[in-house]
Amino acid sequence: MSVEEAFDVFSAAAPDGWRVELIEGEIHVTPPANGEHEEIVSELSGQVRDHRKDLARYTGIGLFVPGASITGKIVPDLVVARKGSFADRQEYHDPSPVLLVAEVTSDSTAGNDRVKKIRGYARAGIPLYLLVDRESGQAVLCSSPAGEDYEQKTAYKLSKIVPLPDPLGFDLDTGEF
Repeated sequence: MSVEEAFDVFSAAAPDGWRVELIEGEIHVTPPANGEHEEIVSELSGQVRDHRKDLARYTGIGLFVPGASITGKIVPDLVVARKGSFADRQEYHDPSPVLLVAEVTSDSTAGNDRVKKIRGYARAGIPLYLLVDRESGQAVLCSSPAGEDYEQKTAYKLSKIVPLPDPLGFDLDTGEF
C-alpha cells in the first residue's frame, strides 16, 4: 500500500473533528483542537470578516500543497480567499485562489506549522502565511513566497498589531489572542 493509499484509509476512518494531513510524505493525525486554539481561529476569522467583507474565511477546507507530498493534502486552520473560490464538492482544492493561510500551533502540530508547512505554502505560492505560535507568544507573518521559503518573515509579540500587507491590507489586532 502506498502512502497516498494509506492516507485515504486514515482519512476515511478518522472520527469527526480529527484532522488527517499528508505532509512531506508523512501521515499526521491530529485530535480536535482545544478551546484556546479555536478562540484564536475564531478571532482571526472575525477580524478578516470585519475588514474585508469581499473575502471568505474557510476552516477545515483541504488544499493540495506541492512538495508536502506527491498530492500534498493539507488542512489549514484558516484559509482566506475570494468568495466562491471553493464552491464545488471537492475535499481538496488547488491553492491558487488563497490569499492567506493561518496556523495556530498546538503541542502536536508546532513542528509542522513552523517548518514543513512554511515550505509547502511557499511552494504553492500562497501570498501570506500567518503562524500564531502560542508556545513562543508570537505571531509570525510570512510574505513574498520564493521557492521553498518566504523572503520576508516578521515576528510580532502576541497582543501587538500585525500589519497585513496586500492582498489583505489591514491591521490585525492580536490583543484578543
